[in-house]
Amino acid sequence: MIRLLVLNFLLVIFFVSDAQVKNIITNEQVWLGYFNQTRFTNRSGLWFDGHLRLTGGFAERMSQDIARLGYVYYLHDNVRLAAGYGFITNFSGDDAVPNLHEHRPWQQIQWFDKKPYFNMMQYLRLEQRFKEYLTNGEVANDYQFNQRIRYSMAFTIPLRPGGVQPKTPFIFVSDEVMINFGKEIINNYFDQNRFFAGFGYQFTKSLNAHLGYLNVFLERPSGTDFINSHAIRLFVFHNLDLRNKEN
Repeated sequence: MIRLLVLNFLLVIFFVSDAQVKNIITNEQVWLGYFNQTRFTNRSGLWFDGHLRLTGGFAERMSQDIARLGYVYYLHDNVRLAAGYGFITNFSGDDAVPNLHEHRPWQQIQWFDKKPYFNMMQYLRLEQRFKEYLTNGEVANDYQFNQRIRYSMAFTIPLRPGGVQPKTPFIFVSDEVMINFGKEIINNYFDQNRFFAGFGYQFTKSLNAHLGYLNVFLERPSGTDFINSHAIRLFVFHNLDLRNKEN
């Protein structure tokens, strides 16, 4: 577990050190998220996640909202393929400046590993990003396009014997690194890194939540300017199994 976290950290250092950091802007945010995976059959299910992100002294104004929907194919219980579509709104924070939207098809593989003292989740996701942009203060008629690959790993460490089960508090640690590519990407192949650490609670077999600290280190398109965000993050995970147990 430690080696995987160190590997992600070294990858971030490699990309960031390749750029000459000239300016780092620091801000504070609040991230709220709800994740649902509903399984209908042994093979098929539905993915949904929705997010609200606030910024400016943590929660003075809206920063971003995200709605993401997808189809999940279960290779087996611990390995899942998914593909879907996400719609994102980036709020300008200025009534005179339009909000910008993004259309984001995505594909991923997600896998799980349960150990005696922790659970591990990983996913590898590919995204196609069609982003609105401004020209002369107005939203352009076309989109900026690039692709992004994301690798995430998360560890759930129960604070009681017996593993992660209902009514169990746990420690939750995760890291995710994102890399841009495409002909429009010139200076910022490294997009961002997200590190989270916090506490959670497994309410039932299908419902848990965690709350804690999130650090987002993001590179701007210039390749020399960065945003370092300190955030309070609350995520709720709801996994439903609607299969007919008699089959």
